[in-house]
Amino acid sequence: MFTFRSFLDLVEIRTKAASMLPFALGTVYALLRFGEFSLLHFALMLISLLSFDLVVTAMNNYYDYRKAKQTHGYGYEEHNAVVKHGLKEWVVVTTIALLFATAVTAGILLVRETGWLVLLLGFLSFGVGILYSFGPVPISRMPLGEFFSGLFMGFVITFVAAYIQVEPGHIALLTHEGGWFDLHVNAAEVLLILLVSVPAVASIANIMLANNVCDMEEDVENSRYTLPVYIGKANALKLFSIIYYVSYLDLFVLLWLGVHPLLLLPILATLMPLRRNIRAFTREPSKRLTFVLAVKNFVLLTGVRVVVIVIAAWIVH
Repeated sequence: MFTFRSFLDLVEIRTKAASMLPFALGTVYALLRFGEFSLLHFALMLISLLSFDLVVTAMNNYYDYRKAKQTHGYGYEEHNAVVKHGLKEWVVVTTIALLFATAVTAGILLVRETGWLVLLLGFLSFGVGILYSFGPVPISRMPLGEFFSGLFMGFVITFVAAYIQVEPGHIALLTHEGGWFDLHVNAAEVLLILLVSVPAVASIANIMLANNVCDMEEDVENSRYTLPVYIGKANALKLFSIIYYVSYLDLFVLLWLGVHPLLLLPILATLMPLRRNIRAFTREPSKRLTFVLAVKNFVLLTGVRVVVIVIAAWIVH
């Protein structure tokens, strides 16, 4: 039965921090670096981004339901919302279509406000989001899910969130004249955003990696050959740990941007709970018991940075 509760389960609302925190990170980065903020641009991107994130998750659940070969065991009846709530297919498809229309409408309005580059990146993001679940071999069924989720949700969202807040040309500029598109990129500014987004990129990729580790047996049953299936559980768990520690490289960038060293102490303090969570997950990878630790690590690493950058921006400006 389709209810508000079943809708929230279908779109896995609890996972939406994976797009909202990079969005917040890019917004506060623009405030620190350029001292600019547009409420209209912020609202339009928020609506488009959240709606499309809901679309991707709902599509993933729907196509998992359609393509599942093993429909009993592994908790399938509980963690697939379509089965759990007995949702009719036409209701799920209609919900996806309405959310997609909302995302596109807000996105078009944002493009009118901010320019062609947002349209280009929006197309790329929409394309990757749809291909994540749709097609003969979706990205979610290949060993590329970690790369694409980290890159697009961690970096591209952060980049666009920062880009829409500043005057055209400060970061990049895509113009159209006489049938020609002309792209200008400030390589230094783009690199800074990439480095600042490293914690989001790393921890989002690890959410996907943790999910795939927990689902290895079920994935093999359903012909989903994810990264852990290729490299083995032991190597996947080693990679899980390494990726987190790489995320602390952004501390050097924050120092260079003028963030006071004392403000970096809360970021360094996250190492203690992070290590504890890594040990707990690698000791017993479980969707029911320990997968949530990967989500907590993401919220911890990215959330603390958002707060620190907000304070730094307030001090500077």
